[in-house]
Amino acid sequence: MAIDRERIRFLYRNDQGRIDSVTWLRGVRTLTMILVPFALIWLFLAPYTDHDITTSPFFVPQTATAYAFAILYAFAVLLVAVSYVNLSAKRFRDRHLSPALGYASIAPFAALLAGAAHWLQPRVTEAMARGWVWGADAILIAVALWTLYELGLQPSKTP
Repeated sequence: MAIDRERIRFLYRNDQGRIDSVTWLRGVRTLTMILVPFALIWLFLAPYTDHDITTSPFFVPQTATAYAFAILYAFAVLLVAVSYVNLSAKRFRDRHLSPALGYASIAPFAALLAGAAHWLQPRVTEAMARGWVWGADAILIAVALWTLYELGLQPSKTP
């Protein structure tokens, strides 16, 4: 099913309006399909970001490519996170839960914190135990399950 420009604008570019659970699930699926290729490419390029200039040349093309992609990937993640918040705010409004309380931003915030923990912990192992990463993952899973239950499985509430 093709989505026109106005539908994309309504779903992802503002937080006004209401949507049902099926529309929310489709929107989340679309955002996930956008991020998965980026994540797979990052898994391939991430090892090239470990660069020690004492043992290798100053400029390594693979390292430059990896960091250039990291900037693009970060931009895509933030764009998808904003789109997800706008999409979820509509669904929270439909469920009569105030989007002003920030419910729509809990899942992206938890995902960004978990991602940051995964990135940081190997670099500061002496100061950050692996348990912090597991804790961030547990919080992310709990938030994701709650969000899926609340927005994807619960029916709309009548006004």
